[in-house]
Amino acid sequence: MNILKKETITLENGPVTGYRIDLGNAPLLILQAKKGYIMCGYLNMAAANKLGDIAARVTGVKSFSDMLDARIVEVSEKAIYRGLHEGMTGKEFLNTLF
Repeated sequence: MNILKKETITLENGPVTGYRIDLGNAPLLILQAKKGYIMCGYLNMAAANKLGDIAARVTGVKSFSDMLDARIVEVSEKAIYRGLHEGMTGKEFLNTLF
């Protein structure tokens, strides 16, 4: 059984790498661009802030395409410093990170 899946998705400004781990009731999802990433609701922003990451969180997603279409519900302090904000789509957020 392959619980970890990795996929490359090409956006307008470059490729992102998607990581999916199938868990109990929902998958753990991450989309990583060159300078930051989007995470699903399983992960928390406190850790991203502590590490100084440029990160965003989306919720209610079950696929990479859901993540790209979803509105950002939380961004890291470093993302705010770069002018990124809640309400952007995942795709808009990632396209700024190249």
